[in-house]
Amino acid sequence: MPAASATSSVLRVNPSLPPLREVIARHGLLATKALGQNFLFDEQLLARIAKIPGQLDGQHVLEIGPGPGGLTRALLRAGAHVTAIEMDRRCLPALAELVEAFPGQLTVIEGDATKVPHGIAGPYHVVANLPYNVGTALFVGWLGGEAWPPQWSSLTLMFQQEVAERIVSAPGSSAYGRLAVLAQWRSTAKLAMKVHRSAFTPPPKVMSAVVHVVPDAMPEGVSARMLERVTEAAFGQRRKMLRQSLKGLPGALGALEALGIDPQRRAETLSVADFIGVAREIASSG
Repeated sequence: MPAASATSSVLRVNPSLPPLREVIARHGLLATKALGQNFLFDEQLLARIAKIPGQLDGQHVLEIGPGPGGLTRALLRAGAHVTAIEMDRRCLPALAELVEAFPGQLTVIEGDATKVPHGIAGPYHVVANLPYNVGTALFVGWLGGEAWPPQWSSLTLMFQQEVAERIVSAPGSSAYGRLAVLAQWRSTAKLAMKVHRSAFTPPPKVMSAVVHVVPDAMPEGVSARMLERVTEAAFGQRRKMLRQSLKGLPGALGALEALGIDPQRRAETLSVADFIGVAREIASSG
C-alpha cells in the first residue's frame, strides 16, 4: 500500500503531458504581437530557466504572462506553487489543463499584471518570460518602494538581451543607465543565461536573456524615491554634463560639491555608490 501511494505522488508531480506544440495547435493559439507574445517550446530550456532561482519545491512562485504554460509546466514539475497572471483569455483553457494535472499547485488569475493584485503574502519568487511591452515597467515596480527587503525572494526574468545587459551593466559602459542603478543599489543582478531568438515561436527580431536578481541590504539614509528622482534626472539627458541634467533637482548640485564629484562629468561615469551618495546628501541637506 505505501508503494502505491509513493507512485501516485510521483505521477501527480510529474504527470504525462502532451507536447506544447500539440496544446497550442489544439487550442488555436497564435502568438499575438500586440501582447508582446513569443512562445517557448523547448522543455529542456524551460527546465533550465526554472532551476535558476534554486530549489522551488514547496516554494511560492509568481509568473507573469504564462501564455500556453510552457514555463509554468517546468515550475510545477519543480514542485512550486504557482500563481500565474494571464490577460489573454485564449490561453486560459490550456492553463486550466495544468490546474487539473497538478492539483493544488496552480492558481490562474485573468487580468493585466500591472493592475491585478496577485494575492501572494510572500515570500515568493518571480519567474517569467515577460511580455516585451510591459517587462521593464513591471521590473522597475518590483525594484521600487521604501519597504525593504521586498516580499519577493528573487526575480528570474527574461528580457530582450539589450535590456538585460542594461540591467547588469557597469559604470562607463554604453549600456549603463537608470536600470542598472535601480537594479544594483540594494540588489545583486546577474545575467543568468542567453536565449537565441530561434528558440521562440514566432522568432523575435532580437536575442533574449534571463536576468536573476536577489535583494541585498538597503543602504542607510537614502530613500528609493529620492534615488529614482536623481537617476531619472541624470540619465534623462545622459549626453549632458551633470551640472546641466541635475540643475532642476533641488539640492543636487550642492550634493555633487559636498561629495567632490565634478559637475562636468556625465551620468554614466558615476558608480552606483556615487548615486547613493548624491541621493543621501540631498535628503540630509533638505
